[in-house]
Amino acid sequence: MPRELEGWRSLQGRGPDGSIESDQRVSIARPIVDESEAGARRLGERYWAAVARAARGSVRARETGRGVELRLTGRGPCLLRFGPAEPEHEGRRASCSFPIRGGLLARKAAGAICLSQTPGELRAAVTGFVPRLGALYGIQRRLHVAVSRRYFRSLLEEAS
Repeated sequence: MPRELEGWRSLQGRGPDGSIESDQRVSIARPIVDESEAGARRLGERYWAAVARAARGSVRARETGRGVELRLTGRGPCLLRFGPAEPEHEGRRASCSFPIRGGLLARKAAGAICLSQTPGELRAAVTGFVPRLGALYGIQRRLHVAVSRRYFRSLLEEAS
């Protein structure tokens, strides 16, 4: 049975320009990754692994010299393209952001995904994403929420 996520919260919104905001959070009693740049990078690495597991291999993250690409079966069309990881560490906060650079599912290069750990909380937030087909975003949103749940569970299981 899947581990229950303590303090789970999920919020979605849409800006006047059609951009998407999606924010998932869970409560944590102690840090899950090191409070360092290496810990910040770990947040990003674990997220892309969760994407592949949630998609059962049909969508895979592929690292390139220019960032990360989400591709069908790892070789097919690029669904979403992200810039290189932007890890940050300040005090007890660790985060890893990936700017959205384009792909078939993006109308334009805009927004980012940010994975972060602060005292008491893990977070996966998409900001400023402009989907190519707004009607299909409901499916993308459900997938992002499912990936976020899997991502949080994976981090929590590793830390126990």
